[in-house]
Amino acid sequence: MSFRKVFVMVAAVAALGVAAGAAFAQTSSQKALIDQAKAAGTVGEQADGYVGFRVPSSDSALTAAVQATNDGRRAAYARSAQAAGGDATAAAAGSRMFETQLLPRISSGQWYRNAQGQWVQR
Repeated sequence: MSFRKVFVMVAAVAALGVAAGAAFAQTSSQKALIDQAKAAGTVGEQADGYVGFRVPSSDSALTAAVQATNDGRRAAYARSAQAAGGDATAAAAGSRMFETQLLPRISSGQWYRNAQGQWVQR
């Protein structure tokens, strides 16, 4: 994939608001739930650009918040790939967003899942 296509994908997703990290939580209470769960180590950002559960949770409100966030990101990554054209994919857009926008914003003490599938604490 060319540098230009990667740049277009990252710029398009950032313009859609994904760059805010916890963007696309459908309500402020869902965003707050995700932020609390990140601080507690229950959820974290993943190398694919989505939020994932590091430890199982039976909290249905948190599950719904993660799903809402991921649904919004999935749609944004698809739009970004479409805007980039050619061989661009939503998966590549998600990975690039993690590398360029999400990973740098992970706070000390929080967890993220790297490309090898391992949970790492910052």
